[in-house]
Order: sequence, then C-alpha cells, then structure tokens
Amino acid sequence: MGLLAALLDVMVPVLVVAGIGALLGRRFTLDQATIGKIALNALTPALCLHTLLTTRVSGREGAHLLGAYLVVVVLACGVGFLSSMGMPGRTRRGVMVATAIGNNGNMGLPIALFALGPVGLDQSVLIFLGSVIVTFVLAPALLGSADGARGAVRAVLRLPAIWAMAAALVLRAGGWQLPTGIARGVELLSQATLPMILLALGVQLGSSQRVVVTRPIAAAVAGRILVVPALALGVGLALGLAALPLQALVLAAAMPTAVNAFILAQEYEGDVPTVAGSVTVSTLVSFATVAVVTALLPWVGSLA
Repeated sequence: MGLLAALLDVMVPVLVVAGIGALLGRRFTLDQATIGKIALNALTPALCLHTLLTTRVSGREGAHLLGAYLVVVVLACGVGFLSSMGMPGRTRRGVMVATAIGNNGNMGLPIALFALGPVGLDQSVLIFLGSVIVTFVLAPALLGSADGARGAVRAVLRLPAIWAMAAALVLRAGGWQLPTGIARGVELLSQATLPMILLALGVQLGSSQRVVVTRPIAAAVAGRILVVPALALGVGLALGLAALPLQALVLAAAMPTAVNAFILAQEYEGDVPTVAGSVTVSTLVSFATVAVVTALLPWVGSLA
C-alpha cells in the first residue's frame, strides 16, 4: 500500500469521523465524561465480547502477540526514562507514561480495521485488551497510586471489558453460544464502538486548549511516534512474529499517547500538562506518521 493509498483508504475515514467530533467539540459544550463512560462501559465491552467469540486468532498466536506487546511496553518505558534524564522526577514519570501507553482503542482499532481488515482487527483487539490492563497497572505504578498495587488491581477489575473478556473465554472454552437475540444486540453495540470512540477522540481534540511544546512533551512525542514503532518491529522479529501479527504489533506501536494516560495523570496528580500536551501533539503528528507506517505494512509483513 503506497503512501497516497494509505492516506486515502486508511487515514481519510479516520480524519472524517474525528474531524466531525472536533467540530462538535468546538460548536457545542459536550460532556466528555459521559461520552467516555458510554464507550468504556457499554460499547468497548461489547466489542471485546463479540470479537473474542468470533475471532479466528488461535490462543497460542494471541498469547505470542500479547507477550511481544508487553516487551514493547517495557522497552518504551526505558525510552521515556532515557529521554527525560535531567528532568524532575514527577515530569520524568509523566514522560515515561506518555511514551509507553499508546492509543490502541479509539485510534488504533479503526485504523487497524481499514489497514488490515477484519482479521487484522481481531489481532488489534487482543492488543487493545492487553493495553487496557497495562494502562491501569503501569500508569498508577509510575504516577504514584495512593492505593498502591492493590488500588491498581481494583481499577482493572472494575473495567467491564475485563469481565466481557472473561465471559467470552468461558463461553469459548465450554463450546457455548449466546442466545441469538443477545448475540445480535452485542453485535450492534460492537458495530457502534469504532465510530463512537473516533467521535470521542475528535471531541477531545476540538476542545483542547493551545499547547506549548516543552522539552518533556517533545521527548515523549518523539519516543512514542518515532522510536517505539521501530522497537516493535525489532521485538516482533526477535520473538518470531511474522505476517499479520507482526503488522498488527507495529501498527499498534505507531499509535499516539492514549487519552487514558491524561485521565490517570489527573487521577494520581501526576505531571498533567506534560501528559495532556503529549496526547494532543502526538495525536496530531500521528495522522501523518501512521500513514507512513501503514504504507510500509506490506514490507513489514514480508519480513521473517
């Protein structure tokens, strides 16, 4: 897929939906918390449940992919640590969070669908599930959760997506299926997930204030956008990934800093300006860089 094709076929649909969200965010006073709760507590669990019940990704392949993703996250933390040397501790932890936690949900999933198709989306949903758990464990650990490890575990267990994933695994292990009416309802909700989370991303960008790019923000964005995708390619090849799983891993690594990183920085009184600025700047820059990565995916898939 050439760069122009990547822009037209993959990024333009994302820009259209997110752009409408941005216009709505500027035109109206929208409750972002409500939008986020709908996406987090209703739509995303439905997408996880539906995907895991219908996925063609084997358990071994999924575990292999998630293992590679976790290695990439650990290395991304190291990149953030090294790029923030000399900065105050609070700022340094903010840079590490902004570098390590990618937007594998409301940007990663739609782009994966357009770039890799339904099977690639299955792979990316698995990465997204891993990123949800990592986000709610890693960010509190780095930012300083008042409740320590126990609080991080409770935060993860409160996520409906985790319980949807557990239910799907139980159903698959038992060879059971949801009743037709319930299955169709879950599928309808899952189909609404990607447009809603893209709109939410656009609303967040549209309502963002002007950002001054400081040294910590520049370090986090450069690490997240430029270094982490290259690390993902190396890790994937080293661990024996090839073809679609390798493409999904590299594409996920190319995503900007996740909005949840900003939310958790607020929650745990981290360096909010650094993390918030990293979210905004990396998202805007990534519309160009992700197009480049998408154009390179056929080459990535031919490796190994």
